Formats: sequence, C-alpha cells, structure tokens
Amino acid sequence: MSHVYCCDAQQIFVDRGGIHVSDLDEALDHAARLVSSLISMPSTEDWRSWELRVSDELGGEIFVLPFDAMLGKPH
Repeated sequence: MSHVYCCDAQQIFVDRGGIHVSDLDEALDHAARLVSSLISMPSTEDWRSWELRVSDELGGEIFVLPFDAMLGKPH
C-alpha cells in the first residue's frame, strides 16, 4: 500500500486510502497519470510549484514527482 499526497508551499491534499501497487514502476506510472490528469483539468492553478509525494504504509517516502517535470518549460 502506498500513500499519495500532492502539495505546494500553501496547500496539501492527502489520499489517506492509498493504493496497492506491485512494484516501483507501477507506482511511478500511477503517479504520472495522476499528475497528468490534474494539470490537464481546466484550472487557474499554477501547478509548477506542486509536487506529488509517495510514501509507504509506514510513512517512509518512496519518491517525489514535481509537477513541473510533467509540465515542461513555460513559453
């Protein structure tokens, strides 16, 4: 079971339920899909300062995916 939370300097959104993944690749794929779905929704949010953090069931951080890695460079 891994737990996911998205945060920036002022806000944190936590998925307390978590999901079960079989390996790190599956966790990375799920995280990338989640970030992609958030940044593709119509919004006035500037996602460049956000990051998605994934931790294990004991609270140990597994990896961090910065949203700007999925956004590319600003024009």
